[in-house]
Amino acid sequence: MGRKLLKVVILGDSGVGKTSLMNQFVNRKFQSQYKATIGADFLTKELEVDGRPVTMQIWDTAGQERFQSLGVAFYRGADCCVLVYDSNDERTLQSLDSWRDEFLRQAGPSDAEAFPFVVLGNKVDVEGSGAATQKRALAWCEGKGNVPLFETSAKTAINIEQAFELIARNSLLQEAREADLYLPDTIDMSHAGTSSIGRQGGGCC
Repeated sequence: MGRKLLKVVILGDSGVGKTSLMNQFVNRKFQSQYKATIGADFLTKELEVDGRPVTMQIWDTAGQERFQSLGVAFYRGADCCVLVYDSNDERTLQSLDSWRDEFLRQAGPSDAEAFPFVVLGNKVDVEGSGAATQKRALAWCEGKGNVPLFETSAKTAINIEQAFELIARNSLLQEAREADLYLPDTIDMSHAGTSSIGRQGGGCC
């Protein structure tokens, strides 16, 4: 059985720590200097999920509004979407709705209800991380069909491995679902396409 390629997209407001989370998971490194992501970037990591070898391709997109038009190319074909907020800044939690909607609109998964999201409340290492924000985040996740929530720290690696293990597992499940959905459709569409071209050809003569 070959190695599966899983595409994961990380979304959230600028400065919530998307790039840092990705770097901590892939390279086990944390950079204290903040540098805004321009456009999009991705890193890959090879791992095993329940004994299956997978390559996780993690796409980190810019949180700035002006780059959102790049969305379609980066979101299409994603197997899981990770939504990140800063546990000390409630505005970043409030933005999750629009990030989620934007993703579903641009990625166009075949079953939006079943598509896997995982929420990360980052920067829990910062003193005074908001308990109130965590409560609201839990409520938000429950309201969206019990989306998994992890409180993470890209700096100290709290919950990073656990979160990405679940992200990988959910990505595999999504990939299997998509494969089941698309196989018959592809065959049907090719037949339909052939017959309609045939009909048009007949009409021209």
